[in-house]
Amino acid sequence: MSSMEMVILGAMTILLLFWLQPGLKAALTRSKQAQADWQGVLLPIGLVVMFVIFLIAMV
Repeated sequence: MSSMEMVILGAMTILLLFWLQPGLKAALTRSKQAQADWQGVLLPIGLVVMFVIFLIAMV
């Protein structure tokens, strides 16, 4: 990658962060006020782990 491409990519990244900042700030505020839902997190992770174990066992 040339240095000019890296500069443009860095500038685009910074602009994207400034563009998304209000939405990210609001999402973080809402997430601090929300109740913890560990079952909603652990169930999909457990299913993925079981599926991977199943795939490994099938080989």
